Amino acid sequence: MQLTLYTDYSLRTLVYLSLNQDRSTTISEIAEHFNISRNHLVKVVHNLSSKNYILSSRGKGGGLKLARAPELIKIGDVILDTEPNFHMVECFNPATANNCSVEPICRLKSILGKTTDQFLNTLNQYNISDVLRSNEKKTNSDTIQLSPEIQKSLEDATDIGSQQK
Repeated sequence: MQLTLYTDYSLRTLVYLSLNQDRSTTISEIAEHFNISRNHLVKVVHNLSSKNYILSSRGKGGGLKLARAPELIKIGDVILDTEPNFHMVECFNPATANNCSVEPICRLKSILGKTTDQFLNTLNQYNISDVLRSNEKKTNSDTIQLSPEIQKSLEDATDIGSQQK
């Protein structure tokens, strides 16, 4: 799964505002900091404002601030509010003509739906504040637990790669 630049810019904006909670910032400042298009960021900020993630005010002394504490902004919620869809395969999109002849017996939609839910639930265990804690020790819950089969496959792939060098 790949998230859009729109979502990436939304998360970056929230992180930047979290780092600068003591003052108002501007769209131009954020765009310059991340070297991204100001015009694109205007759309991102408008959406974040309409979804009540940030406060935006005009005029002298105006600018952008978080609408709530970064600890209250769940990453999964931001992704749901910024991604256009999670149509991983055609049968997820009710707006298109589904031409899949095996859909009545296929479990792919169910499996992908379940993994998407797990993906978002996992992301919602973290908030914007969690992204900023780079100096803390990792806990066991921060490490990915792989099944023994996947772990063995990764080890085998690493062994093959090192033998080819």
